[in-house]
Amino acid sequence: MSTLTTREVAKTALRDALKQYDGDVKQEAVKAKIERLCKLNPTLAPTHSDRLESAEWILISAPSFPQGEKLPNGKYAYSLGRLSFNMFQPTKLKLVIDCVKQPVVLLDEEEKRSHDIIVEFTVIDSDYPKLKGVVHNLGICYPQTDDTLQVEFTGGKLSPQPNQDLSEWKQVFNKKKSDNKGLKELFTSFILKIMFGLVPPKAMNEQTGEISFQMKRSPKGKLKILYLDDEIRITLGEKGTILVCERSMYC
Repeated sequence: MSTLTTREVAKTALRDALKQYDGDVKQEAVKAKIERLCKLNPTLAPTHSDRLESAEWILISAPSFPQGEKLPNGKYAYSLGRLSFNMFQPTKLKLVIDCVKQPVVLLDEEEKRSHDIIVEFTVIDSDYPKLKGVVHNLGICYPQTDDTLQVEFTGGKLSPQPNQDLSEWKQVFNKKKSDNKGLKELFTSFILKIMFGLVPPKAMNEQTGEISFQMKRSPKGKLKILYLDDEIRITLGEKGTILVCERSMYC
């Protein structure tokens, strides 16, 4: 069996395992498929590779945001606060993640790329209408070593998805007062503001329904690329989180 054929078989096996276990990379069967494919990585020095650029990657493993809840249908639910550094109201609003995208574009500076994380969601909180929106976490990355990226986040946006009723959207998200937060949440918000220079969201854009915030002191992290080809990207975060992404067929 040729190396190319072996790699294609390994990619198919990984995709099948992710579907079987709802994207859970902690399952032993999925772990084995990831390890097998990573041994066949065809890209030397992946952080410098053109394969990273001009692409939109779609997460096909489970989301890795904190304190998620797996639903019976295999999807994952989170609070709005958990997806956005508690920057958007109402922070406790329950959402289901429909899709996580990461567009990668080469920026003006040498080898610096966008590292945005775009989360499409549907509101499933029984106290609110079934709205569809997007949390857009803004970031950049650049090579630290041949296989590790330095990642920095610079802010975020909350906006409705296309064709979403804007009047309903404003009723839920155009809040003038913050939620009633507990001491732990207030302390966490205070620490984030001190550490990362978080600038709270300004007023909603009445034309688009968009709300945004900035980080003046970007939180930094490292992301190791374990596997990269024209179809699949597998990364390892500092906390041991493995993410498997597939290149969008529309790129």
